[in-house]
Amino acid sequence: MEPRLVREMLERVRTGELAVEEALEALRGLPFRDLGVATVDHHRALRQGVPEVIFGEGKTPEQIVLIAQEIARAGQNVLVTRVDAAKGAAVASLLPAFRYVPLARTGSIEVAPTPKRAAGPVAVVTAGTSDLPVAEEAIETLRAVGLEAKRLYDVGVAGLHRFLHRLEELRKASAVIVVAGMEGALPSVVGGLVAAPVVAVPTSVGYGAALGGFTALFSMLTSCASGVAVVNIDSGFGAAMVVHRMLPKE
Repeated sequence: MEPRLVREMLERVRTGELAVEEALEALRGLPFRDLGVATVDHHRALRQGVPEVIFGEGKTPEQIVLIAQEIARAGQNVLVTRVDAAKGAAVASLLPAFRYVPLARTGSIEVAPTPKRAAGPVAVVTAGTSDLPVAEEAIETLRAVGLEAKRLYDVGVAGLHRFLHRLEELRKASAVIVVAGMEGALPSVVGGLVAAPVVAVPTSVGYGAALGGFTALFSMLTSCASGVAVVNIDSGFGAAMVVHRMLPKE
């Protein structure tokens, strides 16, 4: 259950609009519900400010639908990550409210509009066009937690003038997510030029010695720019959640 729903319910109890017994019944679904194939954590929104997110890879469309329906039943918005096109179509056929974004490989159901956060835009920067699926996963996750995103794409170090051309936009961001494969140098450049928090995302983009993203990961972990946080390979979702925790919730 989301904090706003708990506040609304407590306010209704305070004013006498809702009986205490009715409120207790509404709270019986906390903190979780066992569906057999999954145990849905309804308490997560209260702890972390965002409902449980469904990792779609490895799950059947029917399992995703079952979990999504339970989250939505509790009055919470639904976000599903790592959903391929075939699975996205299958889920959408069973849940008409399911909004699928092919490039991001995410799907969502909006039960209620997500309140917009006061924090300034989060810049999502990519080194190249091949990094877009990971960046768009971050974009969709930021949208789900009420944070505005600013796309700054294809500004890698191979053409540094492209990045410098967008520097003023970058400096207005409240946080920066930098997505890069190959040698993974871009987060160090960004980290040396902006004061905002920088979260680096290595991607599995690159030729043989890129080692499926490990070269970029090691480069980002040994960045000479102080204070750059690094998440797992291809984890646009993970980067957005780091930013969610960093920035003010209101």
